[in-house]
Amino acid sequence: MSESATRTDPRVDRWIATAALLGFSAVALGAFGAHGLRSILGEGADAAERLGWWETAARYHLAHALAVGLVAWASDRRPSRALTVSGVAFVQGVCVFAGTLYAMALGGPRWLGAITPIGGVSLLVGWGALAWSALAWSALASSRSRPS
Repeated sequence: MSESATRTDPRVDRWIATAALLGFSAVALGAFGAHGLRSILGEGADAAERLGWWETAARYHLAHALAVGLVAWASDRRPSRALTVSGVAFVQGVCVFAGTLYAMALGGPRWLGAITPIGGVSLLVGWGALAWSALAWSALASSRSRPS
């Protein structure tokens, strides 16, 4: 095995594992929504709305599992505090945004809908921190490449 194949930063491994667990749970919950939830909800008056909440939660859940994977990839290339903020914000955002939608779809109180946007803001913070990290790295790289 080459040295580069054995070199691994435990933080990168944790981000990869987190992305994998989020992806796994997103697919499992999405499948449940597509196949099991419909029969549980039946033909209730709000069944379509609740199924819509579930589908939205699963879509954002899976998208942000991939975003955490992107954080892992970027962290392996150039670790930064902004990337850590991004990954944490994505995980928190999935938990709050998707979590409240999943809970409401399963019959949780509607007031959870007032908390859902907090998760959305966390997802936005994640994307902003990821962009900040990329732009800061780009600015640093171009300042180093300029002749003195």
